[in-house]
Amino acid sequence: MATYQTILVGTDGSASSFRAVAAAASLAAATGAGLVLACAYLPMRERDRSAAADVLGELSYKVSGSTPADDALRAAREHAVAAGARKIELAAEEGDAVDALVALAARYRADLLVVGNRGLNSLAGRLLGSVPSAVSHRAGCDVLIVHTTSGR
Repeated sequence: MATYQTILVGTDGSASSFRAVAAAASLAAATGAGLVLACAYLPMRERDRSAAADVLGELSYKVSGSTPADDALRAAREHAVAAGARKIELAAEEGDAVDALVALAARYRADLLVVGNRGLNSLAGRLLGSVPSAVSHRAGCDVLIVHTTSGR
């Protein structure tokens, strides 16, 4: 088995993505690898930002820019620490999830990219392509797809 120095794991803040984070963190703890928690985000359109500001008032900053991704990363860090990871970096990247994960894996020189299996077994995933499937074809490093959903 390869020795991993840097493991990058994608999260979107969902419970299933936190299962992938925990698996990656456990592996990082066992091998002494660094762990990069990665989250992609898309910029909010101005019309949507204005609507959010009207509804949320002074809390509207919570849905603008990278703030939702940053919040997901902070929550993911808690899961990673609980699973034993010690060397943790956070990376929010603007763009499509697949593009962002592949770019971040290259930027951090990750040896292993970890994602959950959500989308692999869905009709939409089979027709449109899923993040785990696309990442496995495009990444320049090993990819671990963690079983995080029931597959139903």
